[in-house]
Amino acid sequence: MTSPRPDFHPWPSIARLSREMFITEKIDGTNAQVTITPEGDVIAGSRTRWVTPEDDNYGFARWVKEHEDELRTGLGFGSHFGEWWGAGIQRKYNTGEKRFSLFNVSRWLDPAVRPACCHVVPLLYQGPFDTAMVDEVMKGLLANGSVASPGFMQPEGVVIYHVASKTSFKKTFDKNDGHKGA
Repeated sequence: MTSPRPDFHPWPSIARLSREMFITEKIDGTNAQVTITPEGDVIAGSRTRWVTPEDDNYGFARWVKEHEDELRTGLGFGSHFGEWWGAGIQRKYNTGEKRFSLFNVSRWLDPAVRPACCHVVPLLYQGPFDTAMVDEVMKGLLANGSVASPGFMQPEGVVIYHVASKTSFKKTFDKNDGHKGA
């Protein structure tokens, strides 16, 4: 008697390590997203939930509502992730305002293509994957302070995006070896 064959599960393709990476400044704020539906609705979210002006996350939903038309036309359909940071959020960065900085530097780095109300996380390096380069970029941040907020001398760290694997990694100055909540 032959039993039915189980569903076949192929081994996933393995990304090559020696490929392009982006290193950006990790900003210590709160994760945020703006989602534009196919119908043109503009929705604000945090890392874990949708937010509204009545049930907000540091005023992000209110900001999205105020910039709704600009975000709809400037970002377009899809989910757009970034950091909501600045005055009153985490490290505060010595700013008198809050900012939304988009994560996707390959799409939004050029100010001419993103909505004027949005910033982008600072791109610190783009090139072949190299852990020594990650360390060099970290040394530069430690010596010179935040690129996102010049003059702020306590940057959080970096995010490394490995293009071939479509994977992000973070390296921080504080508690790099432990869980964020530890």
